[in-house]
Amino acid sequence: MTETSPIAGLHAATAELDPPLAALDLSTLRANAADLVRRAGGTPVRVASKSVRCRAVLAEVLGADLTAAGGFAGIMSYSLREALWLVRHGARDVLLGYPSVDRAALAELAADDIALRSITLMIDDAAQLDLIRAAVGSDRVRPRVCLDVDASLRIGPLHLGVRRSPVHTPQQAATLAGEARRRGFDVVGVMTYEAQIAGLPDANLAVRLVKRASAAEIRKRRAEVLAAVRSVTGELEIVNSGGSGSIEVSVADPDVTEVTAGSGLYVPTLFDGYRSFTPRPSLYFAMPVLRRPATDIATVFAGGYIASGPTGRSRVPKPVWPRGLKLIGTEGAGEVQTPLSGAAELRIGDRVWFRHAKAGELCERFDTVHVVDEDGSRVSAPTYRGEGACFG
Repeated sequence: MTETSPIAGLHAATAELDPPLAALDLSTLRANAADLVRRAGGTPVRVASKSVRCRAVLAEVLGADLTAAGGFAGIMSYSLREALWLVRHGARDVLLGYPSVDRAALAELAADDIALRSITLMIDDAAQLDLIRAAVGSDRVRPRVCLDVDASLRIGPLHLGVRRSPVHTPQQAATLAGEARRRGFDVVGVMTYEAQIAGLPDANLAVRLVKRASAAEIRKRRAEVLAAVRSVTGELEIVNSGGSGSIEVSVADPDVTEVTAGSGLYVPTLFDGYRSFTPRPSLYFAMPVLRRPATDIATVFAGGYIASGPTGRSRVPKPVWPRGLKLIGTEGAGEVQTPLSGAAELRIGDRVWFRHAKAGELCERFDTVHVVDEDGSRVSAPTYRGEGACFG
């Protein structure tokens, strides 16, 4: 499937709508979901909500009968307020991917028995335990917690990976687990997110070598961490690992009970350089041509949807249809207009289709995603933004 193959269908199905608009190719989304499940090889896949940010898509993926074993199960949320919102809409297995210090949301959690059973908080510091306990306001409340253990590769003074948890060694993990139990928390899981494996394209040989070394190191250390934590807590419900770019590495470890994936559903441009899976973009956005300032240049409305992360070319949206369009280096993607070169054939009012650099972030720019099925039929699904929900 080529990069632009779904666009003709999206273009036709949304022809009477005025851009800006976001559109999702449903058959490609389903194929991507099935591929994530295939790669997980029977290990359940927890869907990362931050990479989706649309409840209709979460429901589509979680409700899909993709395989007799494994499949999608549960949500990894990025915000406690988001997790509470999802539980109010029926979710019953939500793991926070990050710690929360939202005292009002923690108090709300403590007051809701369903939410307490459904939501697992993430911790990596005893100070978070103090804040949570003060916020819930009672020693009788036993929040579920999961330990975030740093999965970065450390070689001497080098730190290869993201800066997340301060918990790195088995002893540090066991100490935190013991503190959590002593203070009345239920320790139910351990998470190791290998960002330096999941989040880096592997087309470069040096990157592949680093990934291989990192995979071997974290597998050995994870076993030691789990043994240390279990000596304090007993068996764990959750051993979470991985991301869309590292599923095979994570499921190769029999200790891992689930993997997380989300970006692999939409496949933004940051995933184009991976060799471990075939990129099949499913989510696009369209902008109208407003001006023709030169023979080879067309200017579209807005478009400056820059992705988070280190600033640079990899974070800007990519024009993908019509072919041959490029951002202009001196202007880039703008707040209210974006000029494009290679646009000799474009006319005022035509559309240009783009891909975003990251997955769910695009949904913060649109209140609706137009979901187009293989037969050309279309339904309009609200994003989080469209439902009036903003979680940071």
